[in-house]
Amino acid sequence: MLLQDKVAVVTGGTRGIGYAVVKKYLENGAKVVLFGSKEESVDKAVQSLKKENPDWVVEGMWPNLTDADEMADAIAKVGEKYGRLDILVNNAGISQSTKLEDYQPEDFAGIMNLNVNALFNAIQPAVKIMRAQGGGVILNTSSMVSISGQKSGVGYPTSKFAVNGMTLSLARELGPSNIRVNGVAPGVTRTDMVAALPEQMIQPLIATIPLRRIGEPEDVANAFLFLASDMASYITGEILSVDGAARS
Repeated sequence: MLLQDKVAVVTGGTRGIGYAVVKKYLENGAKVVLFGSKEESVDKAVQSLKKENPDWVVEGMWPNLTDADEMADAIAKVGEKYGRLDILVNNAGISQSTKLEDYQPEDFAGIMNLNVNALFNAIQPAVKIMRAQGGGVILNTSSMVSISGQKSGVGYPTSKFAVNGMTLSLARELGPSNIRVNGVAPGVTRTDMVAALPEQMIQPLIATIPLRRIGEPEDVANAFLFLASDMASYITGEILSVDGAARS
């Protein structure tokens, strides 16, 4: 198993890509604490995973990702309970497709808060644990729009460009501490977030995909598995596209 006895935290782990990552890590021997926005959704996800395999070591928490103190406390509790933290996956995020003239300042601030600030809130306390134990892995969910932008909804690609910048910069800063930092940039993937997009946005995107299909959450989870494993021990500061070569 690629992640035997590793301890991982996955934010946004109750559905879609995050849930697929949690499941993939559990299948490969990791112990996983998934973070979600609500107690009900967290409990539902944990129960579903336990039903699939009662031997999996998985539990859930629901801290406010945008509250630095709450996140520091939650991450510290994971470290105290399991004695270490090997992998942090920052997957939680929101998308928007609002046209510029309809954008409200609070909408832009909100997407930056969850898609960017929340990553910082998780990474800072996680790094304290990882440095003390001699290393770790931090993985951030980016997006294909961080490469090509998108035609409407400027806040989302702006936030993902910021995620890439954070990923590359922290890879350089934390490398000497044996902490690898990488990103995964999914393309059009069959998630609730994509389902919420209008059909007139989805179909043109599919038409640009050379593989002529929407990605599945497991396609993306496989990339997260590889980057978290020792197979990627000399890879840091990379944004791995999982998009079927799509370019919007």
